Amino acid sequence: MSKTFYITTPIYYVNAHPHIGHAYTTIACDTIARRHRMLGDDTWFLTGTDEHGQKIERAAQAAGKTPQQFTDEVSAEFRALWQRMGLTHDDFIRTTSDRHKQGVQALWRKIRDNGFIYKGTYTGQYCVSDELYIDGIGPGDPCPDCGRPTETVSEENYYFKLSAFQDQLIRLYTEQPDFIRPETRRNEVLAFVRSGLRDLSISRSTFSWGIPVPDDPKHVVYVWLDALANYITALGYGSSDTAKYEKFWPADVHMIGKEIVRFHCVYWPAFLLAAGLPLPKCITAHGWLLFEESKMSKSRGNIVRAETIVDTLGADALRYFLLREVVFGHDGSFSFDALVQRYNSDLANGLGNLASRTLTMINRYFKGEVPYPSNAAHAASDDAIADAAKKTIADYGALFDQYQFSRALETAWTLVAAVDKYIVENEPWALDEKKDEESRARLATVLYTSAEALRIVTALAHPVIPDATARIWAQLGLGEIQKFDLAQLKWGQLQLGTKLGEVQAVFPRADKSAIERMQKMEEQNASGATGVSPVQPSAATSSAAPAKPEAAAKTAAAISDGKISIDDFAKVELRVAQVKTAERVKGADKLLRIEVDLGTEVRQLVAGIAEAYEPEALIGRKVVIVANLAPRKLRGLESNGMIVAASPEGGKPVLASFLEDVPVGTRLK
Repeated sequence: MSKTFYITTPIYYVNAHPHIGHAYTTIACDTIARRHRMLGDDTWFLTGTDEHGQKIERAAQAAGKTPQQFTDEVSAEFRALWQRMGLTHDDFIRTTSDRHKQGVQALWRKIRDNGFIYKGTYTGQYCVSDELYIDGIGPGDPCPDCGRPTETVSEENYYFKLSAFQDQLIRLYTEQPDFIRPETRRNEVLAFVRSGLRDLSISRSTFSWGIPVPDDPKHVVYVWLDALANYITALGYGSSDTAKYEKFWPADVHMIGKEIVRFHCVYWPAFLLAAGLPLPKCITAHGWLLFEESKMSKSRGNIVRAETIVDTLGADALRYFLLREVVFGHDGSFSFDALVQRYNSDLANGLGNLASRTLTMINRYFKGEVPYPSNAAHAASDDAIADAAKKTIADYGALFDQYQFSRALETAWTLVAAVDKYIVENEPWALDEKKDEESRARLATVLYTSAEALRIVTALAHPVIPDATARIWAQLGLGEIQKFDLAQLKWGQLQLGTKLGEVQAVFPRADKSAIERMQKMEEQNASGATGVSPVQPSAATSSAAPAKPEAAAKTAAAISDGKISIDDFAKVELRVAQVKTAERVKGADKLLRIEVDLGTEVRQLVAGIAEAYEPEALIGRKVVIVANLAPRKLRGLESNGMIVAASPEGGKPVLASFLEDVPVGTRLK
């Protein structure tokens, strides 16, 4: 019997259009849900939109719409984007839906009947943005959480006896340390609760856009009690059909951003305790995506839309970047430059190149059928790849279960790099040229080993980059990857003689124009050219902040006399590489085909140095290459970079080199 797994995103507030900050949380949850499905778990993945509160009422009024019209439109944008990105949520809850209203009122009655709700009055400062009363500040003072102005209000409210749960919450955090992750967030919450809890106002009577309080409709339910209840109302809590609630509650994971930790880790468990309901097993908080050291937000005007990236590089590129580049739980920086660099290095030149070269050689040398490895042609390097693959399976799973996505992916791509190196060292193209039986057997072993390692990385990476891995899986002749039992993944499962599918590139390399296209799309969005509500232009629409007038004048002067600015030079990425193979290009006296190791990947270059260097003399030599040069073809061979050499007039080129030992992959500055 399979076990159940229930994961939720926060429900997204509809006062702003969806952006990659929203996508980040949802992608993380989608990835986790996909992995659990592949492991055989009966999985339920919930997301949705939070649509009540004074902030929404005012936003709708400013837009000249009713609150329902306004929320319908923005909620539909979230649903459309998630569908476009191929996200696999099982349900999408809206707080304006009847099923949710029914469940919230049932929860209210349960808490009230248990004696934890009473009526009182409040006079003081209120933050409309955070939907929160603020104690300890005076009229005109800003909200200590968001910095926005507060308003003085006086109204009758219902209160929740939050103070009654202080000791229970402290015991919960100390006895179940994994209830809040990571530890830094748990420590913050523990300190907050230990400082003392005050009863919480859980109704509003100064506006009407919300769920009416049972038996007192002039009050509406506090937006956070309303919103947090979605995790159980979506399962049928408070309805006549509670089968899904009984099956999946309590949730295994609530995934949230760090700014809403207090609501989820203090208020939500207290509400559940008051209602006598089970608590979720874990609340995991991730960090922010930062632009110019600021959190992405509509008010700052530094929003980047997920559509921009999906349209340019595909959804897999965004998924991989966010989970590989950002250490989960910490803040992470986003830029189009970093996105394209990671895409090219890990996806185009890494997994994509390994799939293309391995499967192309099987097509060429074995008529598109997985070859039979030969025991007679076995080598220690084959065992090394098999051992590395077995370790990768174990390490990847352990890291992923801890939501250490970046380290898990780093582990998998270490195997990709190892297989690339293995191919270079075993030279299957040279084995094919020998045409003898022993070389043929060795060639079969090398290509089987490479294909099997490719299969393992593809299976592990599928929850992260589902589109590309599904295509690689099909090219391996293995059918639908979604049906593969990830719990049974082990070395040696690739069936001999399997007929490959059509081999096609899955990650075409991106050049500088991809960055320029994405920047232009965001600039158009910021100016309102795309029909989206305009936001203020910011550093998010460019990889660098706007130049000051005096800086621009200096740059113009430098260009006029033929010199370049330091910014221009910084665009050139020079790295240390080590030559792994070198051979002459047939029919070209000056060209060598060279494969170089950059530490994280192996690249093919075509260099015009054949008259100055014998190929075998270059093996093992460290050279300098321009790593971010757009690829080009010479004599039908793609060159991904350029070797740096001095070229005296009338003389032979001389390679740039080092007197000291410099690690492979080091960037020159």
